[in-house]
Amino acid sequence: MYTTMTPLRQPGSHAYVHGHSREEQTRLSDQASTLETLLHETVRYPPGSCVLEAGCGVGAQTAILLKNNPQTRFVSVDISAEAVLGARERAGEDGRERACFVRAEIGALPFPPESFDHIFVCFVLEHLADPVAALNHLRGRLRPGGTITVIEGDHGSTLTYPQSPDADRVVRCLVELQAEDGGDACIGRRLYPLLREAGFADIGVEALPVCVNAGTPHLIEGFTEQTFIAMIEGVRERALAAGMVTPGEWERGIAALRRTEEEDGTFTYTFFRAVAGDGEEPPGIAAG
Repeated sequence: MYTTMTPLRQPGSHAYVHGHSREEQTRLSDQASTLETLLHETVRYPPGSCVLEAGCGVGAQTAILLKNNPQTRFVSVDISAEAVLGARERAGEDGRERACFVRAEIGALPFPPESFDHIFVCFVLEHLADPVAALNHLRGRLRPGGTITVIEGDHGSTLTYPQSPDADRVVRCLVELQAEDGGDACIGRRLYPLLREAGFADIGVEALPVCVNAGTPHLIEGFTEQTFIAMIEGVRERALAAGMVTPGEWERGIAALRRTEEEDGTFTYTFFRAVAGDGEEPPGIAAG
């Protein structure tokens, strides 16, 4: 296992549009717990395998990976030293026995080629200016026959009823701000071509829709309110400062998103999960 904390090269090639506040950490935890079944249902690794989690953040996904794969070892890396410390703490004593946490940039990983049996990447590529370069670098760390699992959202898939241009406007603020930072909030639909360009093979992509209505009250609270609206609200001040919307337009947009939480409202969003092999030989398992 790798235990050394490595110096970090500041890449200047990506930014985290959502920020690193305590509220954002809470949102990430709420998102992970709400979407666990949907996103992680088939993410299982063979006993004894070693998995790289690239971009672990505060460890919200790490905790699920550890729980669902009790005989698997993990190396979880993130560009933020603060996030790495938080992820290590979140893992708990039992988790730390099977996982180590390393501060590192995805494009400059301190591991030799073919170090890992599998790689897991969740909600990371959307923040990178050059996701193909990152995927290329990750592919070099896979052992022959290894797999990569990539999970991303797609803000362009957002559908609301009642349909509202006000809601569309505030969602578009986040999409455009993330683009200014060099990312792509609609990257989910691009997973197949990105993996193909990076040299992966045997690529399979699944669409994972979240359909929220009065019949799914746990999703109204856990996804629409605590995950999606909280994410949009996180860029409010920046959107206003940039003159993208007026305060009144912003409030109407958030109100329109909350209108979907009522008895006759619906909210739909689609995630994408891709699994691919390293191109050397067919993957031995389906890791995601």
